[in-house]
Amino acid sequence: MTWQLIKDALRGKEQDFTSLPLKTAIFVLAIPMILEMMMESAFAVVDIFFVAKLGEHAIATVGLTESVVVLVYAMGFGISMAATALISRRFGEKEYAEAGAAAFQLLIVGGAISIVLGILGWTFAPDILGLMGAEATVIETGVNYTRIIFAGNTAIMLLFLLNGAFRGAGQAHHAMRSLWIANGLNIILDSILIFGIGNWAGYGLEGAAIATTFGRGIGVMYQLYHLFNGKHKLKILKENIVISWVIIKKIMQIAIGGMGQFLIDSVSWIALTRMNAEFGSASLAGFTIAFRILIFTLLPAWGLSGAASTLVGQNLGAKQPHRAEKAVWLTARYTVIFMASVTGIYLLFNKQLAGFFTDIPEVQSVAAQGLWVVALGYIFFAVGMVLTQAFNGAGDTKTPAWINIGVLWFIEIPLAYVLAFPLGMAHLGIFISIAFSHSFHSLISLYFFKKGKWKLMEL
Repeated sequence: MTWQLIKDALRGKEQDFTSLPLKTAIFVLAIPMILEMMMESAFAVVDIFFVAKLGEHAIATVGLTESVVVLVYAMGFGISMAATALISRRFGEKEYAEAGAAAFQLLIVGGAISIVLGILGWTFAPDILGLMGAEATVIETGVNYTRIIFAGNTAIMLLFLLNGAFRGAGQAHHAMRSLWIANGLNIILDSILIFGIGNWAGYGLEGAAIATTFGRGIGVMYQLYHLFNGKHKLKILKENIVISWVIIKKIMQIAIGGMGQFLIDSVSWIALTRMNAEFGSASLAGFTIAFRILIFTLLPAWGLSGAASTLVGQNLGAKQPHRAEKAVWLTARYTVIFMASVTGIYLLFNKQLAGFFTDIPEVQSVAAQGLWVVALGYIFFAVGMVLTQAFNGAGDTKTPAWINIGVLWFIEIPLAYVLAFPLGMAHLGIFISIAFSHSFHSLISLYFFKKGKWKLMEL
């Protein structure tokens, strides 16, 4: 029975998640979502593994660029939330044609935003690195990497938002496969384009950016094929290829809260990265490595919690709010178990994990410290991720956004500054602030979730 469910999940057998037993529904949805996020986390780790061989300036460039490109991720995730909320609600109502119309409008919105961001990022790449506190050497060697990443942000944007649409439709296997294709190609191309092959010397750091952009571009082509081939319930037909300002307005209403969540989170992340830059490239490189390793477990947990988003949206669409709530608590239980199991690994083997990526003692020390400190809040993180996904699946993206403002801007940033500078704890103070603030964030989310207003959202 279990093996059959696994096969159904990976093959993409279409299910009615408003009537399937909840444990089975979570299982079927979570498997491809976890595998999807495992590949994303593998990409993050493999990418930094190769880049680390180019030295601490290259690592610092990646860290600084990502701290700004995360603004692109924020917008992509925001529109992705709108995609999941709208399409899961339409699937719960069995309005499949309307789901296809929404998918086309999502392409229009995401494409337009990404083109503007790409032009701005390419033009102002040196200024962006300078504002982030990059040393002159980092700007000189890293500006082309930053330009390529920004130029290719359309692939990032569309990959995120279309995967959100597939998850909302309960077709998480397409999201999984697109990310496996995108990141699998990136991992293969990374070493070739960075270090070359045979007599060809490769492109160095720029090769990492080219590999990422190409891999994700192919992943988007896979997504578009399955949206337009007409073989699945979520499909874009000829009659859907019309701009609908009503749907676009609805997308933006939901996406603004979603963008707000990640933009707020991103501004906080930029502030923390900027603070870390004050302690030099070695500290910044250790900070970057620590969070690439942490992402290896955070992203699969985020994938598991994604089951809550789809189940909340589809069951609210089917007028079953109590079933939606029960799905959230079950998903939270499983996510806590997963996060608790990996906490011990970071507490016991932080030095060995950091040492796998760099042999520079100072960088290794910072990375190891970041691993065990942040992991102390992992169990709380698990609950927070599931509750945030539940709010977003219901279309209530504004509540998590307001929580982010209160906790990240008014607690995390000031606390990190006080601990790092006046109290002289440097990067350790920043790590402590992250662990404490995100744990507190989970408790606030729990309070608002129990109030139940998310059940009343109309989309």
